[in-house]
Order: sequence, then C-alpha cells, then structure tokens
Amino acid sequence: MNGVLLALLVAVAGGLGAIARYYIDTSFPESIREKFPIGILVVNISGSFTLGLVTGSATHLGVWATILGVGFLGGYTTFSTASLDTVTMLMERRVAPALVNSVGMAILCVIAAILGIAITS
Repeated sequence: MNGVLLALLVAVAGGLGAIARYYIDTSFPESIREKFPIGILVVNISGSFTLGLVTGSATHLGVWATILGVGFLGGYTTFSTASLDTVTMLMERRVAPALVNSVGMAILCVIAAILGIAITS
C-alpha cells in the first residue's frame, strides 16, 4: 500500500474513532458526567485494551494494525481530555475524583493494555 493511501485510511479511521468516542462519552447521563467523566474513563480503558489486542496481533494484521492502532484508536482514546477533566476537578477542589481520574485511569489503562497483549500473544 502506498504512503498516501495509508495516510488517508489512518485519517478516516481516526475520524471514525473520534465519532465513536463522542457517542460513548455522551451515552452516559449528564448528571453522572457532571460528577465524574465516566465516559472518557470507559473510552480510554477500552481503547487501551483494544490497542493491546492490535499490538499483540500486529504481525497478523499487517497494515491494518497501523490503520486501527494509529488511526481509529488514536482518534478514539484521549489523554488530553482526561488531563483537562482532572485539572477541572482539581480547580473545583474535588481532589479524590481527580486522583481516581488521573492515577486510577493510568493504572487501569496499563492493565487493560497488558491484558490485550496477553490475550493475543
């Protein structure tokens, strides 16, 4: 596959990943999302797990590993939103949820990625 076509497929997959993130995040009631960004937590953990699966299967997936990993999952997961959510909670003096969101999410995402790789290796 040539580089231009691959870049186009990665871009399209990234857009689809961003759309999926939006719909998953907003599928949780606003009353819950105001207290804690559960949708972004779900997105980042599921994205880490799926990237682990893709990484573990990369030799079998070939170029699709790039399209799925860099493209779709790059658009799907979001470190920047999670970081902003944590800062917002800290500014509101909600320290415990901010710690869960930052440290807890990091730990859970690493575990999810390890599980994904372990399943496919």
